[in-house]
Amino acid sequence: MNAADRLLDIIGGYGRLAVAYSGGADSALVLAAAARALGPGDVLAVTAVSESLAAGELAPAQAFAHSLGVQHLTPRTHELRRADYRANGPDRCYFCKSEVLDTIVALAAEHGLDQVATGTNADDAVDPFRPGIAAGRERGIRTPLLDAELSKAEVREISRTWSLPTWDKPATPCLASRIRHGVEVTPYRLARVDRAETAVRAVLEAARIPVTDLRVRDLGTAARVEVPAADVQAVAALPGIRGAVEAAGFLAGDVEVSAFRSGRLHL
Repeated sequence: MNAADRLLDIIGGYGRLAVAYSGGADSALVLAAAARALGPGDVLAVTAVSESLAAGELAPAQAFAHSLGVQHLTPRTHELRRADYRANGPDRCYFCKSEVLDTIVALAAEHGLDQVATGTNADDAVDPFRPGIAAGRERGIRTPLLDAELSKAEVREISRTWSLPTWDKPATPCLASRIRHGVEVTPYRLARVDRAETAVRAVLEAARIPVTDLRVRDLGTAARVEVPAADVQAVAALPGIRGAVEAAGFLAGDVEVSAFRSGRLHL
């Protein structure tokens, strides 16, 4: 049995299913596989909407779900009401996922579904400290990509084979992941990071520099623009980069350009 068939077989055993669907490559593959294995009528896509969702993410997520014929719900979640989330410690993701998954589980139950799945893949589980995964385990959340032992590369390959538009979509974690640990998460900081990334993306596109991995990190009093290592020199030389970040609300003179590395929350 190949990897795609293994995934379909696992999901087919769930019965009716709600998918915690962010719009990224992982959860999009879970959603597409669920629609294939169970039929669109037995699948519910749920995207949590809050201040931590980057601008421009919701519309394509909705379009993809609708293209599958799957009902798509977009409940409002309230991570910022949780003090432990706002405190932004290393375990912040636990409180974020708890809020999101509790909302999705309750919504799924209202629609007669008692199974919820996420897009956690085998690479995610390698990290010994993944508080978001722990929150899912506590709630009995299904992880079909992990159960099928699918890496991120395999997720992308299956998605490409199935002609999913998300197959090469860069990872776009929640906006809170851009804020340094220990710096309070606030609506202002989330919106400022979102504005800065949107502005930097526009500058890169105008300069014909491919926009792949891009982060604007809020370091508290300064900002760090992260792009692939091969692009750092060219991006740092662009006259509009620092101005774009400063216009989003960061202090003038406190913007650096550095190489992207996933998980640089605490640096």
